[in-house]
Amino acid sequence: MNSPTIPTASITGWGTALPDKVVTNADFEARLDTSDAWIVERTGIRERRFGGTTRSLAVEAARAALDRAGRRASEIDLLILSTTTPDQAVPATSSAVHADLGCSGAAFDLNAACAGYVYSIVTAVAMLGVGYRRALVIGADTLSRITDQDDRSTAVLFADGAGAVVIEADDHEMLLAHDLGLDGTLGSLLYCDHGGYLAMEGKEVFRRAVRASVESAQKVLAEAGVGPDDIALFVPHQANLRIIHAAVQRLGLAPERAAIVLDRTGNTSSGSMGIALAEAADEGRLADGDLVLLSGFGAGMTWASAVLRWGS
Repeated sequence: MNSPTIPTASITGWGTALPDKVVTNADFEARLDTSDAWIVERTGIRERRFGGTTRSLAVEAARAALDRAGRRASEIDLLILSTTTPDQAVPATSSAVHADLGCSGAAFDLNAACAGYVYSIVTAVAMLGVGYRRALVIGADTLSRITDQDDRSTAVLFADGAGAVVIEADDHEMLLAHDLGLDGTLGSLLYCDHGGYLAMEGKEVFRRAVRASVESAQKVLAEAGVGPDDIALFVPHQANLRIIHAAVQRLGLAPERAAIVLDRTGNTSSGSMGIALAEAADEGRLADGDLVLLSGFGAGMTWASAVLRWGS
């Protein structure tokens, strides 16, 4: 939904974290009934990263974002960690990240699966409107821990990584429109029980994901009063290259405006859009005033889109 009372804010810093261990398609080809050609054709993924903990990756990405923003952790009064893979059941992993960084104020975990990064940005901006000054939003997941590495249908997809942004209250109209939603009746399409591995109905997830992400993105474009040609950068959830291409085509976006990292990172769930956004910013693909469209989907089945104005 869009509202004229959305608080004003700016993204002032961004950062990423990826484990050192690179797992290529050849590594899977050597032990599973699959091939590099099949994986690339079906997913667009060529390699991914395994390792670390959700806590360690979140802290690394957060420190990079704080450095970019020129802020000390003690100046952060709100920390939101989007994750589906907390390191413990209790306490929230955000509390450990909060302690490691030395933040002040509040912290909590948010689980909206692969759409959680947008959920967290919208939540952070809303909380800046009730008195918080500086928020640290982190998307971090270690999906390799909950993926059956002998299951060729999922092992090649999921990986580990984190992305973070610092969002500060100011007079900049950053969040122009947002759409958050889910259809809980579709929870059985993609899930992981406690102590188990990820299970997914791939074809149905693909079909639903394209429809949900496109409809959500179209909604926020309309509510922001902008068209596809106005979008400087499209940051989709990095799940599958065919899904991204289908969304780009149906939305009428210029293909070269899509931020794509999944060929090197795989699907990092909450980390994926944060990593793609930060890489695009580091590459100089964004200027003050540019419009950014974020759109994600995930287990639940959740979806989330937002139109942001970059800069401060």
